[in-house]
Amino acid sequence: MSRLIKLPLLAGTALALACPALAQDVGRATAYSEVTNWPDWSGVWSPGVGTGGRTTPTPPKLTPAAQAIVDAFNAGKERGENLQNDAANCVPNGMPGIMRLPYPIEFTYSPGRVNVLIETYSQVRRIYIGKELPEDPDPFFNGHSVGHWEGDTLVVDSNGFTPAIYVVAGLHATEKTTFRERIHREGNVLTDEITAMDPDLFAEPYVMVQRYALQPDWEMREYVCQENNRDAADAQGRPSMKLDDDEDPFDVGE
Repeated sequence: MSRLIKLPLLAGTALALACPALAQDVGRATAYSEVTNWPDWSGVWSPGVGTGGRTTPTPPKLTPAAQAIVDAFNAGKERGENLQNDAANCVPNGMPGIMRLPYPIEFTYSPGRVNVLIETYSQVRRIYIGKELPEDPDPFFNGHSVGHWEGDTLVVDSNGFTPAIYVVAGLHATEKTTFRERIHREGNVLTDEITAMDPDLFAEPYVMVQRYALQPDWEMREYVCQENNRDAADAQGRPSMKLDDDEDPFDVGE
């Protein structure tokens, strides 16, 4: 009797050893079964040119310290400074700006992860499903993101941002900066509601909304900012338009 029991087990073990790829495929199929139940966000999504799909229902209510920083930033703009940030020098915008630029995005799913492919700077955001945010994160441009599904809405929490990024114009991220996103689809429109929170910057959470239209015939394109980049910015954020190698973009003549 024991031999009759053991023989099928041995045969199954031998089959798995002889065909390791088959054993792996069974595991992959199981891992992807949950992914197939997630909402269909396939295709390329376009925010459009300009601010047609971008809204900020109300201006941010800032802390007194943050308001003073913004006032100084705006005074610099009046002097011709702060007109461009380091994105003009091919440094990625980071969150939330990377989700609010006039370039397409695309979503792909992996077991335990939603990947946001962003044409701008060829960036990728990875949103880990069912995980917790790190308590002591390394500072990243796009931060660290975890999410969960509430029906057909993806709820994303992010922290751990480098102070090089702007949360809003004039205000850099701090160690306390966090974002919550609620991403959902209605017909051929995808909406990302982004709520910025930081007790050092905002007197109350600040909500930004970005909408994307489905473009089923589009393909994502390569974006190499460093190639022939002639519209850079200096240390004061003053734009340049360098037309040739010998021209000084900041030479105003005698």
